[in-house]
Amino acid sequence: MGVKVQGQAEPSAGAAVGRRARGALRRVPVWAWRLLMRAVSPGERRRFNVEPVSGVSYWFDIDFVGDGIRSHRLDVMAPANTGGPVSPLPVYVYFHGGGWTSGDKASLTKYCATQAADGVVVVNVNYRMAPHFHLGHVLEDANAALAWVNSTIGDFNGDGQRCVLGGDSAGGQIAALMTAATFQPELAEHYSLDPALRLPQLRGLVQHCSIVDFSVFFDKGFVMSLNFIRMLLPHGDGRTASERHRLREAAHYMSPIEWLDSRCPPVFITTSERDFFYASNMNLIARLKEHGVPVDSLVYGWDNPNTEHTWQQNYRYPESQEVYRRLSSFITTVAA
Repeated sequence: MGVKVQGQAEPSAGAAVGRRARGALRRVPVWAWRLLMRAVSPGERRRFNVEPVSGVSYWFDIDFVGDGIRSHRLDVMAPANTGGPVSPLPVYVYFHGGGWTSGDKASLTKYCATQAADGVVVVNVNYRMAPHFHLGHVLEDANAALAWVNSTIGDFNGDGQRCVLGGDSAGGQIAALMTAATFQPELAEHYSLDPALRLPQLRGLVQHCSIVDFSVFFDKGFVMSLNFIRMLLPHGDGRTASERHRLREAAHYMSPIEWLDSRCPPVFITTSERDFFYASNMNLIARLKEHGVPVDSLVYGWDNPNTEHTWQQNYRYPESQEVYRRLSSFITTVAA
């Protein structure tokens, strides 16, 4: 799979200016991020989901754990049954972003339904979030959702042997770690995971503006504070890991780029020079190629103003429509 670049492949002059301007900003603390997301999320939810996708069947708020809380609910979307027999379809499991503290599956309904309309059974997952829960809880929930997929997706005409995992921003990190855990026993053991899906079931991985290389947290001018790493540690460990080198050790187990190797299934990556995590994604593309992993990437330049962080959710943008077309082709290819 080749690399497709929209706009500038190398950092443009506009990108250099834009990054310097962003670099002058103070690192965003966790509390400010949560306030911002709380303010913008309801509007995004409404804006991203207008004009529902037709030809799709929806099942909302399925409890995949059995405790009744919203954090343990998922949605399923599949092509509407036209009456004739249909062979089992590939499954696309998606984890929303939001900096591990915010977000909800409801913002991704139209994004997921668009893929369902193209012949995929899509599972849109919620999970417990920080700061009340640490990354181990998040991955425990992701694994529980995948266990549900493994046991139940056949009821929705999904083929559990042909799964693709994906996510945006923090959700991309979750999807990538769950993928790596299928072939990295040390990583699975660190988070006390018995992976619900096995590597042969995973046909692909999708990354939209994902935070996959935690080394960027230590770069000068990076937008997120180191407290995001502390927040993801088991409660109480943040104080003992306050020194910079200790945080680097902790970040090793949070950083998918450290664990994805030649055993990783094919990956589809979308980012742009305007994305806060552009460097993280470009580092992942380079690392995967070093390992010989098939990578299909869509990278926009700074001169594409519609491509701010997680633009893929806004279906109105031509750049988002291109993502949807490329994503549909990717899933069709890897799940064949």
